Amino acid sequence: MNCRNFVPMAEYHIKHITRYTYPAPVIDSANQVMLFPINDDQQEVKKYELIISNHPGVEVFTDYFGNKVGIFSIIKPHTELLIQSNIEVITREVQLPANDTAPETQWNNLAVIREEFPYMDFMLQESFDAHDEVVAVVQSMMNETITPFTTAQLMSAFVFDTFEYKKGITSVETQVDEIWQLKAGVCQDFAHILLVMLRYVGIPARYVSGYICPKNHELRGEGATHAWVEAYIPFHGWMGFDPTNNCIVSDRHVKLAIGRSFTDCTPVKGTYKGSSEHKLEVSVVINNSSLKEEETIQPVFSYQVNNPSLNDNSYRRFMEMQQQQ
Repeated sequence: MNCRNFVPMAEYHIKHITRYTYPAPVIDSANQVMLFPINDDQQEVKKYELIISNHPGVEVFTDYFGNKVGIFSIIKPHTELLIQSNIEVITREVQLPANDTAPETQWNNLAVIREEFPYMDFMLQESFDAHDEVVAVVQSMMNETITPFTTAQLMSAFVFDTFEYKKGITSVETQVDEIWQLKAGVCQDFAHILLVMLRYVGIPARYVSGYICPKNHELRGEGATHAWVEAYIPFHGWMGFDPTNNCIVSDRHVKLAIGRSFTDCTPVKGTYKGSSEHKLEVSVVINNSSLKEEETIQPVFSYQVNNPSLNDNSYRRFMEMQQQQ
């Protein structure tokens, strides 16, 4: 599948709404948001607006990986928390690596830099029971006569061909073993598997959260938060691979955050004091033209937590369950 129908620049208007509702008032809500699009060579943020119910002050800082992070608190009682992000962004055509350096030279370069900062952070491998199976697959694909770029493409294609895109069978907490056994999941799971495979062959790889912008609805993950992988390609830099769609990341992908895994890039998470019952709804609309305020936006994700047995006055912590599609 080809998702590289490039124009020199593309402009997108994105509205992302996260809404929590509670059956009874909650208090002392402390939250973190990672909804600020990245400014880099591939994308330029023209306009950004963050709207939060009850109008709390938002403190913004830059984390270890260079992402913008916002934190805020709502102390007074409330039955709803609404977080709306409005983005206008320009994306640019992605340049492919030049094929003018011998594969052996590129692999030798990786052998050196993967022990250095910041690449070493993106080589950390988790432990899991299916280790031997994954290593066997990776070794069967490993060939140092081809470039790291081509290797990453082959591994992305393997994930696409081997794993079924299926919503509702995994969560943000699903581990590699379960994904590998199910051979199914959503973009977050596809990215998770590709990260593991790339790191096994010595290619630094990082998780990316963001959006994939619609065009004829031919791509998985359109109109929702999306996830993919960036692999470090010697003498070129970070290159995006979208295993959910088996394509190289293009000007239709908009980046929000990068990290070692989903945990480093969670769009919204927080704590509050009150009933453990709550409902989460997420809506994302992406257009090439300005979005109208009165436009009705249907949720693309809904999650209900019911647990009346828990004490209403106990301190509840919840991670945002907005799985990336």
